[in-house]
Amino acid sequence: MLRSSDTAQPIGPSAGTLRPDIVAGLTAAAVVLPKAMAYATVAGLPVSVGLYTAFVPTVVYGLLGTSRVLSVSSTTTLAILTAAELALVVPDGDPAKLLTATATLTALTGVLLILASALRLGFVANFISSPVLTGFKAGIGLVIVLDQIPKLLGIHFTKEGFFRDILSLLQHVPETSITTVLVGAIALVLLLFMERAWPHSPAPLAVVAGGIAASWLFGMSNHGVSVVGHIPQALPSLTLPHADLIRQLLPGAIGIALMSFTETIAAGRAFADQSDPPIRANRELIATGAANLSGAFFGAMPAGGGTSQTAVVRAVGGRTQKASFVTAAASAATMLVLAPLLGLLPQAVLAAIVIVYSVGLIQPAEFVSIRNVRKMEFRWAVAAFLGVLVFGTLQGIVVAIILSLVALSSQAANPRIHVIGRKRGGDVLRPVSPEHPNDETVEGLLILRPEGRLFFVNAQHVADTIRELVVLNKPRVLMLDLRAVFDIEYSALQMLIESERSLAERGIVLWLASLNADVLDYVRVSGFAERLGESRMFASVHAGIRHYQESAVPISGRSPPTPDAEAPSDET
Repeated sequence: MLRSSDTAQPIGPSAGTLRPDIVAGLTAAAVVLPKAMAYATVAGLPVSVGLYTAFVPTVVYGLLGTSRVLSVSSTTTLAILTAAELALVVPDGDPAKLLTATATLTALTGVLLILASALRLGFVANFISSPVLTGFKAGIGLVIVLDQIPKLLGIHFTKEGFFRDILSLLQHVPETSITTVLVGAIALVLLLFMERAWPHSPAPLAVVAGGIAASWLFGMSNHGVSVVGHIPQALPSLTLPHADLIRQLLPGAIGIALMSFTETIAAGRAFADQSDPPIRANRELIATGAANLSGAFFGAMPAGGGTSQTAVVRAVGGRTQKASFVTAAASAATMLVLAPLLGLLPQAVLAAIVIVYSVGLIQPAEFVSIRNVRKMEFRWAVAAFLGVLVFGTLQGIVVAIILSLVALSSQAANPRIHVIGRKRGGDVLRPVSPEHPNDETVEGLLILRPEGRLFFVNAQHVADTIRELVVLNKPRVLMLDLRAVFDIEYSALQMLIESERSLAERGIVLWLASLNADVLDYVRVSGFAERLGESRMFASVHAGIRHYQESAVPISGRSPPTPDAEAPSDET
């Protein structure tokens, strides 16, 4: 059952007039349809499948989605993932088998997304960290570019993996068709020029129209230039998934469903206006799942929210999902009227479109930015990038997820523990660091501040780190500032109790300060609070310091040794 908060927001007259959405829908169609056809070729499917994907899924998402402007159709990432999966089940490329396998894969993707919504798994979209996603998409972009280069050169060879394909490409360069290269180069130059001069313009449509006109005028198919060929002049017919393929396609469908949802949520949030209703993750699962499931029966490939077409809708003033309905209508009109003309389109032109709009997935500046901020996350991004190139696109998703989970586990298992000092001449407490060498500490009092959730995974690490700092500083009193600990699990609490006993045996007294309400409740229920007594538990670190100083212990200007050289210097 849907919660009231997850239902799509009604779009009434206040959302704007119909005219801006018609203009936005037609402009988006000029961008979406050529790219949809190009992405179909990336997946190894007829270009008509791209048109089908820009038709039914677009309409269904428009009816159910929570984003007012998100445009749903095929995307670069989903196309290459689909290609990898279809190559496994239809290695001979039989057209009939490909269409059946595509319907099955798309239906599975839709079912998995709907099932994820029923299980309230919208949070899964956050399981792939931004640095890992950056590396994954860069790897995908490079794979796609390499996949399209043979079409620009007019050569053919069997795909065997990224690095082997590079060798095969070099070996087949002598077979290059000069005419095909000329056509592809002109298309590339025009696309790049138009995109730079007029961002979000219908550049793909103009290039497609020019390619068709040149193909018709010069009879390019007679000069060795491969063209799209026959496209059925009709709306999509009913295509049924095949139950026998479910078992083979299920693992790949899981990865495609995850990427479809991740892209949809990212694009929806990126282009949401302040006046728009919030993007509801679980509702988006239903909308994207229904779009894929319904599209499967009409020959569509897996679909998701696309950033480029959504950017066009927003840039030209689109305000509601009526723009998506206009785009879908343009797709239907193209299938019914323009199909014979599209058959004349050179494959090199489609390859140029794919390359231009896939290169954007490779963001060297983003890698540099990640490296400047966090070197560890930079390593994860590089590992995800290499994972796609070495293991393949679908396996690359697994690598990306594993890296994200390892990153999360690593951070949770190794929480920072800061030695706290006091700013000289003031009352500000902050982590001791080389940037503040003159911070004061109280002789005999060691203040440590652990961060995050303390639980069974990191309990031993925390205990070992505290023990090391106690050995280094030799305090009479150890005060734990628990303001940054939002939860403490049973295993960690037992560790704290055992540490108190161990410290007591060495003549060191343990104090606790700044416990939040939940942690304080756990400490009380365990009986530990009673053991410590009121004289060893404080509402704040300042209160603990004042209590300690009542014994007239002098203040020292030295900074205690700490192994945490990267402790942040933010004042708190």
